[in-house]
Amino acid sequence: MSTLYLIRHGEITARSEQHRFIGQLDLPLSEHGRQQMRGFACHPTLQTVEKVLTSPLIRCRESAAILTAHLGCSAAEVVPDLAEINLGEWEGLTVAEVKDRFPGEYAARGNDLAGFRPVGGESFADVLRRSWPVFERAAGCGVDRVALVSHAGVNRVLLCRILGMPLNNLFRLQQDYACCNIIHCDGARYRLECLNLRPECCSSHTG
Repeated sequence: MSTLYLIRHGEITARSEQHRFIGQLDLPLSEHGRQQMRGFACHPTLQTVEKVLTSPLIRCRESAAILTAHLGCSAAEVVPDLAEINLGEWEGLTVAEVKDRFPGEYAARGNDLAGFRPVGGESFADVLRRSWPVFERAAGCGVDRVALVSHAGVNRVLLCRILGMPLNNLFRLQQDYACCNIIHCDGARYRLECLNLRPECCSSHTG
């Protein structure tokens, strides 16, 4: 049996009052995001992690570097298929801008979260197709405890698959910055121990 830790990167620099579609825009962590990851790296649950895989985007590579430095394990392996969903021409736009530039598409996405692709982008079903083999390889790689540092979108599609949930329900799964989901893997059987464990919850464990 192996244990996988699905970790979302820390807070990024582009936070604003208006929600924007970030997707694969390559944004770094904010200082608060770095603090989140440093705090989370001290959590007792993570101290036995032996291997770290990471998305190639800088917010994940920064997060993974903080983790590996604290855990004393080898540098994270960069895995392109752990990158966040590619939102094509929507990336960097607000919801209002998407509605204005691409009439009807925002509503179409809401009606088919699994299958809708923005112009030049991916669907969540596409993300699952490329990320699930990574999860399976990590579960069967012979290392008992592996952390995957990725994104909210990637984590959600993997969790939907693990829980047997329809992809159209993926936004029912909360994934905060620097959260962790713990999954025990026994062959093709998976058991979710923890969902959306956050850095601020760690103080009760670390004193």
